[in-house]
Amino acid sequence: MGVSGSGKSTIASMLAHRLDWPFEDADWFHPPANVEKMQSGVPLTDEDRWPWLRAIAAWIDETRAAGQHGVLACSALKRSYRDILVGGRSDVRIVYLTGGRELIARRMAARSGHFMPPGLLDSQFETLEEPGPDENPIVVSIDARPREIVDVIVRELGGNPDSDAVAHTAESSARPPRPGRDQG
Repeated sequence: MGVSGSGKSTIASMLAHRLDWPFEDADWFHPPANVEKMQSGVPLTDEDRWPWLRAIAAWIDETRAAGQHGVLACSALKRSYRDILVGGRSDVRIVYLTGGRELIARRMAARSGHFMPPGLLDSQFETLEEPGPDENPIVVSIDARPREIVDVIVRELGGNPDSDAVAHTAESSARPPRPGRDQG
């Protein structure tokens, strides 16, 4: 999670590749009306976001029901949004990519082809509710290189950043192993 331009898609796809888990980008779940609104420079309202968040939560539930893990890049700026995505799912972890407005603005200005214009960055920071300790977030500064950020995340998940395997957190190790995913 994090504001637009914090590197969510890059880091999440690298993490998914490292862990050999499926990757989804929350941007892919937006209905066309939301994308059009953002491309026009109009911030989304909570009413715009609720169906989008429910679609993402459905993907999370489908992935879990199939006995799989997954990595999702999603802004999840408000606690109420994360409550929909995480809710009572104790095995879902939040990774918060945090960085200064100036660094993120430079990154947004340098990218092309993204529907989120740099002009909406201020609204992203205004909306942002940083995750609290009760959400058990993994908080990582985006000042490091992407590989180093992924290393930190893997380590925080209980794994060795130099290997492709991740040991399970104490919370997830309490459940029985799932064949083909949790073993080896």
